[in-house]
Amino acid sequence: MKYDDMVFYSDEAMPELPLEEKLYKLAIEKECTISVAESCTGGLLSGQIINVSGASNIFLEGDVTYSNDAKMKSLGVSEKSLEEFGAVSDIVAMEMAKGIQKKTGSTFAVSTTGIAGPEGGTSEKPVGLVYFGFASEKESFAKRRVFTGDRKTVRRKAVEEALKILISEIEKLQ
Repeated sequence: MKYDDMVFYSDEAMPELPLEEKLYKLAIEKECTISVAESCTGGLLSGQIINVSGASNIFLEGDVTYSNDAKMKSLGVSEKSLEEFGAVSDIVAMEMAKGIQKKTGSTFAVSTTGIAGPEGGTSEKPVGLVYFGFASEKESFAKRRVFTGDRKTVRRKAVEEALKILISEIEKLQ
């Protein structure tokens, strides 16, 4: 092969890894485990994570807790929180994440709860509103996002955001 025939790629020209592959590689590198609690994403987040071969090395459990009863029974979400703030709230999202993290003993946990639509929205909680909970032994927090699009799009965007939250938190590990 002549020099003129060689092709060189810069880092910028190389395609970005899919989020689930990036998550897997980081979790393996940092030796951490993940669990998820899903409501509005209904298993899509777990499914995305396990699309990567070997995901069982990092992924402990994914619970789909669509009903309030399931959130209370499976994750320990308090009935008071559900009554006072509603299932689609930062408080419930954090309780969901803390619940699955405690249940599984994972290093990190993330949860999703929201209104994918097309019905169910209000002026205070519009269609597309999703709360994400995050929990580890050191911290917990919630994030609020409002996505546009149809039901499938809202759910897909919520999965992407949840993966980004996990990646961001794993990258902070020393």
